Amino acid sequence: MKLIIQIPCYNEEETLALAYHDLPRHIDGIDTIEYLIINDGSKDKTVEKARELGFHHIVSFKRNKGLAKGFMAGLDACLHLGADIIVNTDADNQYCGADIEKLVQPILAGKADIVIGERPIDQTEHFSWKKKKFQHLGSWVVRVASNSDIPDAPSGFRAYTREAALRLNVVNEYTYTLETIIQAGHNKMAMTSVPIRTNAETRPSRLFSSMWRYMKRSAAVITRSFVMYKPLKFFSTIGAILLLLGGILGVRFLVYFAMGDGDGHIQSLILTAILIMMGFQTITIGLLGDTIAANRKILEDIQYRVRKADCDSSEQE
Repeated sequence: MKLIIQIPCYNEEETLALAYHDLPRHIDGIDTIEYLIINDGSKDKTVEKARELGFHHIVSFKRNKGLAKGFMAGLDACLHLGADIIVNTDADNQYCGADIEKLVQPILAGKADIVIGERPIDQTEHFSWKKKKFQHLGSWVVRVASNSDIPDAPSGFRAYTREAALRLNVVNEYTYTLETIIQAGHNKMAMTSVPIRTNAETRPSRLFSSMWRYMKRSAAVITRSFVMYKPLKFFSTIGAILLLLGGILGVRFLVYFAMGDGDGHIQSLILTAILIMMGFQTITIGLLGDTIAANRKILEDIQYRVRKADCDSSEQE
């Protein structure tokens, strides 16, 4: 059983040593543990520091491509290197390295394909009250969108089986955390979470410059992912609301018409017709989206088979 711990890095020269020395050297049930960094176009000496520390593998981008692309590049490298389990953690040592053992236990026990570390958000001192509430709200929205029970959706402390990693796709360029949960929920992968510890903050987050910007971009990722994987539900809900509003206005017009006052409410009749047409058109878009989603599922299965064959052949070489 081979475990590879991957760490996305962008200018992490100062904190990489902290994260590295915190990583486990032995876990019961794991034969080999290797460490990999994804250098996302760092301008400092992150790569030199990684080599000095003894990282086994380094994946480098010539320019910064963002967390989502770095995460997927790391998964791809780990798969080609023969990883049976892949753990993702942060270079700023936000997560306690000793808890990696807790992350992989449900996988070793055959109970989960994806395990996500649940941070003690309410007890984390460097999280503001506003950030704590937004974290809970965002996780709730992702649970609804993914039909899962993951309590800490934005957590980047995660473990994946080889099979789960082969099936993952991230199409947004911002973050992998939210989209992968929605995708996994849609594909009915076995997900669970375990409580983990966090370390003191070593630097401000680089994922967002402000809470409102983070909320805005996260909302866009969630909406896009939900539309991508459940278009019929999304558009049918909107279409049903439009039809309901149109129906209410239509009944209102009929009541006035029956009372002999219909001439003064022609605008309601026009708005009724517009809303009903919009409702039917929106539901039609949902049906078309559902057909596209079915084709996407077929393409994802083909991609899985191609990736699996490619990674297995690389491992044999």
